[in-house]
Amino acid sequence: MMIMWCETLPSGKVRFAERYEHPLTGKQLKVSITMDKDTKSTRKQAQLALQCKIDQKLSELNVVSKKKDLTFGELVALYREDQKVTVSKSTYQRNYFATKSLMEILGKDTLVERMTAGYVRKQLSDRHEKPGTTNERLTRLKALLRWGYNNDYISDIRWIDKLSTLKDEEKSEKLEEKYLESDDLKRLLDHISVMKWKFLAEFTALSGLRCGEAIALEMSDIDTKNRIISVTKTFDPVNNIVTTPKTKTSYREVYMQDELLDLCKKIKVYMNQERLVLAYRSSLFFSDINGDHVDYYAYNKCLKETAERILHKNVTSHFMRHTHVALMAEQGVPLEVISRRLGHANSSITRDIYFHVTKKLKERDNAQIKEVKIL
Repeated sequence: MMIMWCETLPSGKVRFAERYEHPLTGKQLKVSITMDKDTKSTRKQAQLALQCKIDQKLSELNVVSKKKDLTFGELVALYREDQKVTVSKSTYQRNYFATKSLMEILGKDTLVERMTAGYVRKQLSDRHEKPGTTNERLTRLKALLRWGYNNDYISDIRWIDKLSTLKDEEKSEKLEEKYLESDDLKRLLDHISVMKWKFLAEFTALSGLRCGEAIALEMSDIDTKNRIISVTKTFDPVNNIVTTPKTKTSYREVYMQDELLDLCKKIKVYMNQERLVLAYRSSLFFSDINGDHVDYYAYNKCLKETAERILHKNVTSHFMRHTHVALMAEQGVPLEVISRRLGHANSSITRDIYFHVTKKLKERDNAQIKEVKIL
């Protein structure tokens, strides 16, 4: 137990000091602070200040001391500080609000080391949310706790394995609402009146790139000779900046199949003609009439309104990425090949769509075989 002591200096002021153990060497070190006088109030102030100094020293060593009294709110704060420098701004914002909700549900003052599967399950159950929402909260919570464990803030998280996701009976139906069949894609593209938006929708459907990744592409990233698209950045429409890709696996080279190669050549010709006519310069693969990044929100609005009018479906820009998964699955491309192409290390939605499509194909094949008469 740390014990604070004090000594009166020749000036009449009082120096308060406290020792702490170096977590790597085991040696005793000292921190101190000088106050004007020794009173009950200054002692309390000194104790808080000394603890802050000790915490700062340990932080500078990049060594974390496991705290039995670490609260959930404190863990979230540490997690957010790390995320500021390790993930994109959009991912940080998503996780910021996800952890904010978790603090409201589980209690920011709840001691992390005392949390149990039963407690978490009850707190989530009491909200009576849809299975999909609860499952998403569990995913975010487990990611947070694993981060805490991997960074030595938590001593044991084996209990999270007891938290199973809920059965989502609507999931299969929802999956069909997340991508377009080939015929629907063609109908949608035929009715997009703005040529640039038509090109962008078709490009993302044929390449599997995220919309932000496509918008950030430069002409030099499109190598038609070697049939390679280099994905090294993404456009963040919320903050209006180009940033690093979503994850490490998002850095990738996407091979152009014949359809995609032909489309890329058409886009290059179209963009060069537009720049020549409107007299502007830009190194971007897709650019607006000022040479800047195209307006993500205008594109998404056009896509959404056209799909509602033609297909009576709620379609967003991310649909094109999911559609790419479905179309590749229909062509018999293995799941691991599609995942690498999309830059996914481990995506549940990619797996779900893939197995959903292949299951439908199998059911269709079985229905055809059922009617076959050989003899």
